[in-house]
Amino acid sequence: MGKELIKIAVVGPESTGKSTMAQYLAEKFQTVCVPEYSRYYCQSLNNKYTLQDEVNMFYGQVALEEALLPLAKDNILICDTTFMTVKIWSDYLFKHTPKEVTDKIRQHPYDLYLLMDIDLPWQDDPLRDFPEQREYFMKVWKTELNAVNGQYHIISGEGQQRLENGLAAVNDFLTLI
Repeated sequence: MGKELIKIAVVGPESTGKSTMAQYLAEKFQTVCVPEYSRYYCQSLNNKYTLQDEVNMFYGQVALEEALLPLAKDNILICDTTFMTVKIWSDYLFKHTPKEVTDKIRQHPYDLYLLMDIDLPWQDDPLRDFPEQREYFMKVWKTELNAVNGQYHIISGEGQQRLENGLAAVNDFLTLI
């Protein structure tokens, strides 16, 4: 039997460099990066979300990750966010998260979370909604990661230094397992 798959999730508030970090790590480890499904889904919603949209994004993210699992190289899978984002947005926008989402969060852990810090300047994007709420969402992410006993590192810095900080956190984690 081979080594067990190591799942690394890049998470955090909006406009913190998650996609850039996830793609960088996938390239460095020569493995696949699971993209954020909601970016594709939301392109036609014009920022008017329903709870059903959140559930659809949950199922889409799960399916996308499962579809890309066979492409993981050297037993490492990099995920540009996770469906925990659905819980965070559902709680914020609708004051409720459907049971299928909360149940799956407990059953679907990641080995390491890189929590991207809010120290980068905000970048406007039509799919981003709350530039003034990044501090709030950073606290929520910490709370949610602690609730699942997630092992996480906060990644700060700008440009190449931020990428190197993320890579160093992953390498440190890999030497411990």
